[in-house]
Amino acid sequence: MSGSSTSDQLVRSGEERDGPLLVTEDEELLDDLLRLCAAAGALPEVAHRPPLRAQDWESAPLVVVGADCAGRLSGTGRRAGVVIVGRDADDVAVLRQAVAVGAERVLALPDGERWLVDRIADAVEGAGPPALTVGVIGGRGGSGASTLAAALAVTAARVGERTLLVDGDPLGGGLDVLLGGEQEKGLRWPAFAESRGRVAGGALAESLPRLHSLRVLSWDRGAEVAIPPPAMRAVLAAARRRGGVVVVDLPRRVDGTVAEALAQVDVGLLLVPAELRAVAAARRVADGVRAELRDLRAVACGHPGPGCGGGPTAEEVARLVGLPLAGELPWEAGLPEDLARGRVPGARARGPLARFCTGFWERARAGGAGAVEAGGAGEPGGASE
Repeated sequence: MSGSSTSDQLVRSGEERDGPLLVTEDEELLDDLLRLCAAAGALPEVAHRPPLRAQDWESAPLVVVGADCAGRLSGTGRRAGVVIVGRDADDVAVLRQAVAVGAERVLALPDGERWLVDRIADAVEGAGPPALTVGVIGGRGGSGASTLAAALAVTAARVGERTLLVDGDPLGGGLDVLLGGEQEKGLRWPAFAESRGRVAGGALAESLPRLHSLRVLSWDRGAEVAIPPPAMRAVLAAARRRGGVVVVDLPRRVDGTVAEALAQVDVGLLLVPAELRAVAAARRVADGVRAELRDLRAVACGHPGPGCGGGPTAEEVARLVGLPLAGELPWEAGLPEDLARGRVPGARARGPLARFCTGFWERARAGGAGAVEAGGAGEPGGASE
């Protein structure tokens, strides 16, 4: 290959972050691989021919080997994260060499391009377990779903979890406003309305306002902008790939965009005030949400006003809406005044709302999404909006 470097030298195409190691002498294949790296937001290193230095082979987050070089990898040793790429995925000699080096996949281009872009991006981002994603939905208007979603996110961030709070309700007034950050610099939902395919998780987070140690994706103050389902799918997938915690505040009506969000939610919390009209409304909301989300749980919350002490119990609320009980949130006196003064939801460490959120995340961290049910029943907590 004219102008190629020697076997023990690498051509570094960027210095900003480590990318995959590409190993091939096939100029046409290299052009394709460089194009796919660019699509994945990766800055690769290129070795034009084996043998490779042990440190290069072992340290790269992903090694993509051209089929033309697959037969010359003897002595490199086995490692995770090796993909062999060519034009024929059924070449017996290439398959045999893939087994010898422990390659995770033999891929043919162009058919495998989408898979390879995703795999490269995962390697560059250091993809690990996806974020535990919690959706919060009000059983009726004014039930406090936005406040609970914000408090859950603030509580998770306070204990060091990588946290992203997503405002999925364009008519909700803006979670950045609720957190006192409407003037904070950063992108809002309209900037992502045309997102399709794969969005880089790190770039997404860095572009958003940082409030109270978490990232917030909210709405701007302009006219309502409808988020197409593909944009919701791409943005939430990017948020989940970063790991940690994602909390999504969702509207009660399920349309195509909300269905895309629910498809990526691990557990949903339906906030139901403990009074009969709210229970009746919440039952209809639950019917719509359960068509898209298998794991939906009820949170019975107190409410102010006449007769607030004579409503159904938390267990009765859950039974009437036909959902498992995730916990009980007694009414928190003074919370509306706190929010009006700009106090962050859940800021009162001994208040019902903060205690509910702390208990929720303790159970979630102890056993994953499946551990958050039932343990919250009877535990104090509170939300108001």
